[in-house]
Amino acid sequence: MFEHEEVRMVRGSRSGLPVIVAVHSTALGQAVGGLRMWHYSDWRDGLADALRLARGMTYKAAAAGATKGGGKTVVALPAVTSEALRRDALLDAGDVIESFGGRYATAPDVGTSEADMDVIATRTPHVFCRPLASGGSGDSSPATAAGVVAALRALGPLAGRRFAVVGLGRVGGAVASTLAAAGAALVVTDVDPSRRALADSLGATWVTPAEALTADVDVVVPAALGGLLTAEVVPALRCTAIAGPANNQLADDAVADLLHARGIVWAPDYVVSMGGVINAIAVEIDGASAAEAAARVDGIGDTVRDLLDIAGRDGVTPARAAMDRARSRLAAGLVHSGRD
Repeated sequence: MFEHEEVRMVRGSRSGLPVIVAVHSTALGQAVGGLRMWHYSDWRDGLADALRLARGMTYKAAAAGATKGGGKTVVALPAVTSEALRRDALLDAGDVIESFGGRYATAPDVGTSEADMDVIATRTPHVFCRPLASGGSGDSSPATAAGVVAALRALGPLAGRRFAVVGLGRVGGAVASTLAAAGAALVVTDVDPSRRALADSLGATWVTPAEALTADVDVVVPAALGGLLTAEVVPALRCTAIAGPANNQLADDAVADLLHARGIVWAPDYVVSMGGVINAIAVEIDGASAAEAAARVDGIGDTVRDLLDIAGRDGVTPARAAMDRARSRLAAGLVHSGRD
């Protein structure tokens, strides 16, 4: 069954490239989703990507408690792309986004940047995550890190507990610094050995990535690449909870059940990692103050608490609780809008 509200595919008037915008749902509010520019072997693969990612954004936003729907923009690039062609494609994408009349707004994704959003802004105001110099919310990593910390507080006190932070990039490094300042004990790792200087400054124990994942700690914080939680890894885990900003942490959905069977709490990554998106939407789209935006990001902690309460009450995984919450909010939104 086709479940998207609207999909438009336009041959860009400047670039001649396929520009696809998929709006999955506006039941909870304006649809939001990134602009992906990628080399696809066939434009139909780009269409499939747009449909899948727009649907995923709907459920991520709903599960995280955001009053937004899900959408996606995809531009299918040729194998060789000049800067001029790329700019034309961005302008074309801006025109298609503008044609939705505000029902959809875009942001950076794979293949695009904050600076690219400035180009799109010359064609439509329905764009966010622009640079600070352009009046945007700028670097999303501080807000993403703040949301992660809020989620970790929902799992228990920070002081006196042991955390393994896997990845010390902009988000993971900020999370580790906050945890250390709060009195937590840290085991940390990164594939970049230069990040060991940060570990030393925090008094953290530096280990290999494999050792960090299976360390004897209270909470593992995945903050690097996804897919690290596999069926093979689960039996070796020695933590009681997992919560971090890395996307797509589960190698497949069945891993959530394996974690649940071992009594390991997994806070859904798509909720924990939403701080940057929530902040940008609040500031750039909703016109919220910095304090209001920070409060929304901190609300990720309340969302995680709610999901864990529901999971415990119903005897299901937090992943299932998150999906049920999303579906419930979407159904209520459809009824309220009269589209049920």
